[in-house]
Amino acid sequence: MGMKYIDAKMLQKAFLAGAKGLEAKKEWINELNVFPVPDGDTGTNMTMTIMSAAKEVAAIENPTMETLAKAISSGSLRGARGNSGVILSQLFRGFTKEISGTEQVTTTVLANSFVRATETAYKAVMKPKEGTILTVAKGMADKAAELVTETEDVIEFCQKVIEHGDYVLSQTPEMLPVLKQAGVVDSGGQGLMQVVKGAFDCLMGKEVDLSVEGSSQLFQTRTETAHLGDIDIKFGYCTEFIVNLEKPYDEKTELEFKDYLESIGDSLVVVSDDDMVKVHVHTNDPGLAIQRALTYGSLSRMKIDNMREEHQEKLIKESEKLAEQQKAEREKKAEPRKPYGFISVSAGEGLDEIFRGIGADYLIEGGQTMNPSTEDMLNAIDRVNADTVYILPNNKNIILAAEQAKGLVEDKKVVVIPSKTIPQGITAIINFAADLSPEDNERNMIEEMSRVKTGQITYAVRNTVIDDIEIQEGDIMALGDDGILAVGKDIESTVLHSLKSMVEEESELVTIYYGKDVNQDDANVLKEKAEEIFSACEVELHAGGQPIYYYLISVE
Repeated sequence: MGMKYIDAKMLQKAFLAGAKGLEAKKEWINELNVFPVPDGDTGTNMTMTIMSAAKEVAAIENPTMETLAKAISSGSLRGARGNSGVILSQLFRGFTKEISGTEQVTTTVLANSFVRATETAYKAVMKPKEGTILTVAKGMADKAAELVTETEDVIEFCQKVIEHGDYVLSQTPEMLPVLKQAGVVDSGGQGLMQVVKGAFDCLMGKEVDLSVEGSSQLFQTRTETAHLGDIDIKFGYCTEFIVNLEKPYDEKTELEFKDYLESIGDSLVVVSDDDMVKVHVHTNDPGLAIQRALTYGSLSRMKIDNMREEHQEKLIKESEKLAEQQKAEREKKAEPRKPYGFISVSAGEGLDEIFRGIGADYLIEGGQTMNPSTEDMLNAIDRVNADTVYILPNNKNIILAAEQAKGLVEDKKVVVIPSKTIPQGITAIINFAADLSPEDNERNMIEEMSRVKTGQITYAVRNTVIDDIEIQEGDIMALGDDGILAVGKDIESTVLHSLKSMVEEESELVTIYYGKDVNQDDANVLKEKAEEIFSACEVELHAGGQPIYYYLISVE
């Protein structure tokens, strides 16, 4: 099967097929994450990134290369989550810059697009690491550049590029020892291959479901995105009652009753239970349902709701709520701008309170397994009415999304403080000085938070070997700033063991934040033991409420 070029319509379908190919494998890609802690999110982040673009792509009725390029680039850029998602968005950004000025994608255009995609992605990462998604992308780009003089057949070209991409992916464990120890390939690279393979399947004519949830046009098979006010409620009354059986009611009778109810409505649920029958049906004539039910016995617990009225009430309430929010935002924007403001990523009510207490203007819910997107960052920046906005990602996997948002803001100065943990973020804000310039504050905050040692206590979800340490499923793990601090069988001893490796002679403060799955009494006992062992330090205990991690600990 030969193909000389890809037109805009085919490229649209191929991109959507690539997105669906990634989405179908996202959980498997999550499981490839090296660390055996419950934070495998590469597949989720990449999927949410590409699906953000897919919604825009699917909405284009008559695609051109220019409109596709814009939709893919802007959609993925704003929807990017996590390091893998940001890198994927940058690959798309470079790719689309090359195709936007063309009418047809030939092997030459493809080769140039692959090369430009790789160059753009490498530039976006401060310290590119080989053995990752970048390496896989570069491998395919190099192969594409080599093949462009050998064939004009798009199918042959793509097939050989994919074969080489698979080979490079298989070599990633040789480039990153941590992958080799865990016996896996790079999860980001695997995600990229799923995108490319999904797109190739479409080019080969394979039937692929191209529907995209949340898209309003073209490939959407259901009207899920119809405006709430436009929803057509076919049967307006939600009717519920119980029939207290007084006459014979066998399987044949039940089937006849169900058939009748289905003829006058939908959303039918009929449950028989000894001497009673529970009924739920949406209908335009509740009386007919009731009359039929009365032939079997008496009725109780009758409830009839007008869903059209409820729908209108819901619309009114949502409109009022939206109006109040918009009014509050307008009033806030009308106020004089502050010289500075803070945005912090946080997870847990206790941590939220701490950040608000030390001056955070806006909190973004996030952390491991729930990385906020570039769009989330942009919305937060818009809501902080300040000349200079400091962003504290508090997670190494969120820093790139924050940096990407920074690059899209023109009316404010945005400073990303690259905090990798919650304790680092807290220390950074505390050490902000209002009389310093943004540049001096940035240097000072980064310097001060670098003095903080952090430990995160969680559990292993699978067996593996990391840093020559054998880890069994269910083991308690303490993850430090530079690797594993301790592995144990119970939480308390693992925390104390990790603290012993963190506390030094000059250390003054140990801070313990307990998570939502930790009993306060247990946390108090841990605090007392830490005070006994590290008597030279002050020990503080706070309710963090964070998920996944039993404790966050820091030493200063």
